[in-house]
Amino acid sequence: MKKLILASQSPRRRELLEKCGIPFTVEAADINETIDRSAKITSEIKRLAEAKAAAVFALHPDSIVIGSDTVVVVNGKVMGKPKDPQEAAEMLHDLSDNVHQVITGLCIISANRKYTDVTVSDVYFEKISDEEINAYTATDEPYDKAGAYAIQGWAGKYIKRIDGDYYSIVGFPLSIVYKELKNLSLY
Repeated sequence: MKKLILASQSPRRRELLEKCGIPFTVEAADINETIDRSAKITSEIKRLAEAKAAAVFALHPDSIVIGSDTVVVVNGKVMGKPKDPQEAAEMLHDLSDNVHQVITGLCIISANRKYTDVTVSDVYFEKISDEEINAYTATDEPYDKAGAYAIQGWAGKYIKRIDGDYYSIVGFPLSIVYKELKNLSLY
């Protein structure tokens, strides 16, 4: 059986991949994650997911490697991970009482197959007060997440609706991953 490698340090992706019940290891890809702002954002996120998977696959060509990347887009503005409380607060202000898209790219590479995909989900936020934003940015939760929030965390209480795949919003389209791993005969 081929070794499965997750090319990500994300604890959320690790947790979700564990739900597939397949043993895997983690090896984060060392790539330039700069997004070309002049390109179509879905293409860029798919490209980054593929670059992560390809970088790790080059080191382990006898394995199956999964790469993924996620961004948040609101009113045409691309949001990655905030670098400080001020940037997190600015992001949350932009998300407050608004709809945004969570875009997650996925790439699964093996010696005889490469699968790439991108999912786009709409997330509708309630209005968040300045006091709530300040309280939230005082926690550790916003700083390792695109858009400065975790749908599965404390910020979940501000989400009034989603249109799309919940797990893609978390950062890893679990049903797609599971189906593709089955196609690669890991089950």
